[in-house]
Amino acid sequence: MKKVDIETLKDASLRLMFKMSDKEYETLLDEFDILFKQMEKIGEIKGVDDAIPMTFPFNIKTTYLREDIPSKSLDINVALKNAPSVQDGQIKLPKVVK
Repeated sequence: MKKVDIETLKDASLRLMFKMSDKEYETLLDEFDILFKQMEKIGEIKGVDDAIPMTFPFNIKTTYLREDIPSKSLDINVALKNAPSVQDGQIKLPKVVK
């Protein structure tokens, strides 16, 4: 694992385009030390490499979704008939960004 030091943190912050004080770098470095110690502890757990990674903490079966059955789309004139303003076959909306 790559060693994290103040210079590494300064390089990362420069690449991310933000500035930190020296005290903040020290605090962040202390946090990384804690994180790495926790990772070492987890690595010491017997059989941890054999565990299947989880993407969600619970096993859930999704049985309520309907089958995706293709059907005929609406005619464009039917789809746009209630739109207050139409232009080039699309709903025309007011400009929201100046």
